[in-house]
Amino acid sequence: MKSIYKIKTWAILPAIACTLTLTGCGDDFLDRQPLGRYTEDDLTSGSLESQVFAAYAGLRNEGVGGLPFIAVHNIRSDDADKGSSVSDGIDAENIFDNFQYNKDFWLINNYWTGHYNLISLSNNVITAANELENPDQATLVNRAEAKFLRAYAYFNLVRAFGEVPLINFRVTEESQANVPKSTVAEIYAQIDADLQEASAVLPASWDARFTGRLTNYAAHALHAKTYLYRQNWGAALTSAKMVIGGPYSLNASYEGIFRETGENSSESIFEIQAIYTQNLTNLGVAYAQVQGVRGAGVWDLGWGWNTPTESLAAAFEAGDPRKDATLLYSGRVNQPYGETVPAATATVPRPYWNKKVYTDPRIRQEVANRFGQWMNVRIIRYADVLLMAAEAANELGGAQNTADALSYLEMVRARARGNNSNVLPEVTTTDQVELREAIRHERRVELGMENERFFDLVRWGVDVEVLHAAGKTGYQVRNRYLPIPQPEIDRSGGVLVQNPNY
Repeated sequence: MKSIYKIKTWAILPAIACTLTLTGCGDDFLDRQPLGRYTEDDLTSGSLESQVFAAYAGLRNEGVGGLPFIAVHNIRSDDADKGSSVSDGIDAENIFDNFQYNKDFWLINNYWTGHYNLISLSNNVITAANELENPDQATLVNRAEAKFLRAYAYFNLVRAFGEVPLINFRVTEESQANVPKSTVAEIYAQIDADLQEASAVLPASWDARFTGRLTNYAAHALHAKTYLYRQNWGAALTSAKMVIGGPYSLNASYEGIFRETGENSSESIFEIQAIYTQNLTNLGVAYAQVQGVRGAGVWDLGWGWNTPTESLAAAFEAGDPRKDATLLYSGRVNQPYGETVPAATATVPRPYWNKKVYTDPRIRQEVANRFGQWMNVRIIRYADVLLMAAEAANELGGAQNTADALSYLEMVRARARGNNSNVLPEVTTTDQVELREAIRHERRVELGMENERFFDLVRWGVDVEVLHAAGKTGYQVRNRYLPIPQPEIDRSGGVLVQNPNY
């Protein structure tokens, strides 16, 4: 068989990272063949594997898995500030910390174009499959993978911008993409249709060499999240239960799931796959790099954006081990690697960094790179699904749903507690309001710095209250939606209309 690196089909090569993963960090780290490597002989005759790989590669786009994604999903929340040095990115700080939105700003523009690029790549697969008279099962799975990716992209866009153009066809000429915005309801209708097919057609698992490819459980999990955002509690609980009955567990230690050795763990449902090896492959993601400690020499680990806030630090209960797994403390020795992180300074006054992108120093040395492009991006974990189920069950109410909600919540707290029975006592209240607050608290500390918090605050309708209390007093209800990028409006010749109040 010929190695993938000898194939000259350039549409395949950049996409291959989406099926690759680093599963361990032993002494043979650089010698192992990455999972998911394909050759020409592996491509199923008549299927659309090469095009679906290109769609997976769209997840690695900067707008989908890099700083624009982080800024839109996390920096706007009370969990994080823009960070970095005091002089770096003042314009971004004004936008994402102070909510002085700019209609033509590169991070927002890249978020838009990155997600529409993913939609376009997905549409290519879907249209090609639809044009076949008798598609085989492999092709139907490829189409279902693409429909999941399209649904994921539109879910991000509809939460970030509200009404957006619905492009659910292959674009062969630029003018075809110049369509007016569709309603939020129409976007969600497309998401529902795509995820219904994905959950019905995608397999429950893949062979080990295809680690990272989408499953029907991933489709159910994403669908549950979309239902939760619409407060469709019954559908959210049903979808979440389809995952809870699956092969996932919380057996892995909380701290360990964010290390390189924890990629694609027993609770991984959807991760953006990445790989970087010295002088061989750079098919990585900028996610860790843009958040890495901003320092000098060996501590120049990245841009230093997206730093945890005192508000997040204070949210953890006394003794909660997740606090030290989430916060990388400036000026202190940090585990598991025993490195002393540089102290905060007047120019970089950051007491914390995001520990969930803290890379193994031995790997940095082995690949002669400090910036963590090899780190996968965790998008949906099993703990997230359990907390979605707990929330939906509690909102539905009734004795059985309340009991289930408490059970799901305790599963998450028990894993975090570990063997220390003196911390994180079991929640036992059956009062709906009290349990609601307990579940919301748990989402914050369990998913801290994982890009869920801002949209959680919005869907709960507490965004103004909470952000103001955290010092982000520039926030207003209109800031729930970003402005449509002005370059897109200009390019449309007036077909695309700006969001209200901008």
